[in-house]
Amino acid sequence: MKNQYRVLLYYKYVHIDNPEQFAEDHLKFCKDLGLKGRILVAGEGINGTVSGTIEQTDRYMSEMKSDPRFEDMVFKIDESEGHAFKKMHVRHRDELVTLRLEDDIDPNELTGKYLEPKEFYEAMQQEDTIVVDARNDYEYDLGHFRGAIRPDIKAFRELPEWIRDNKEKLEGKKILTYCTGGIRCEKFSGWLKKEGFEDVSQLHGGIVTYGKDPEVQGELWDGKCYVFDERISVPVNQKEHVIVGKDYFTGEPCERYVNCANPECNKQIICSEENEHRYLRGCTHECRVHPRNLYVKEHGLSEEEVQERLEKLKEEEHAAQS
Repeated sequence: MKNQYRVLLYYKYVHIDNPEQFAEDHLKFCKDLGLKGRILVAGEGINGTVSGTIEQTDRYMSEMKSDPRFEDMVFKIDESEGHAFKKMHVRHRDELVTLRLEDDIDPNELTGKYLEPKEFYEAMQQEDTIVVDARNDYEYDLGHFRGAIRPDIKAFRELPEWIRDNKEKLEGKKILTYCTGGIRCEKFSGWLKKEGFEDVSQLHGGIVTYGKDPEVQGELWDGKCYVFDERISVPVNQKEHVIVGKDYFTGEPCERYVNCANPECNKQIICSEENEHRYLRGCTHECRVHPRNLYVKEHGLSEEEVQERLEKLKEEEHAAQS
């Protein structure tokens, strides 16, 4: 049976007057339609992911395209078994993607060259070409283009500093950059050009578009693509699936992300279901014994049961080292 729900991913850099009011009105509009998702609105445009039935998402796209500001906006569409979000949020932000540059980049005025999936596929294999992942480290760890550079960053705003610290790796190269749906690369590639890098290109439509392209079918992508909704990840390579994710605790191949059970930590870790139970979903001993450990609460474990689990874990680790 065909899925009755869809997930829409989209963005548009376009001037929006009074973005705070727009966000308030747009939230009501989305709720009236029955959509769920997360949308950011700024003076520079809109960036969103929403889920709903086929009828609801059709109405949303039709209404958006009837607005001259968004008439050419591209919607990336995924079929889904149900909603990909629990609630509907529309929030006003100063920036659609947080770079916090002293002199901001307007992608409508300066951005890297757009490459369609087939062009990007071919460019990746050319000499003197370097591929830079414009996403965060935890996104890269789940999946990435083969041979792409992994910036050691936890947030997008850290990327410019990382590039400056590693400038010698990029100088004189043809730079290709990519991100999930394309919105981060619009600014990042423009920033690279402003920094003096001459040959800068970006994957048009991002990883999501690349994976759906009938010609390349996601080739040269390894792992899965991290997404910011309930699905956590989506497949990309239709020809072969290579697992690149590694279990946080054992290093074994794994593609399952969880959040550390200590809400004060909340670190995202790749972890098998077996190891989630073994380590009480805590990324460190301190997180396992934290008084607010959510795993302990969810499973109704007593203090004695927790101690038993920890003692058993200690014995297993000791035996493994012997």
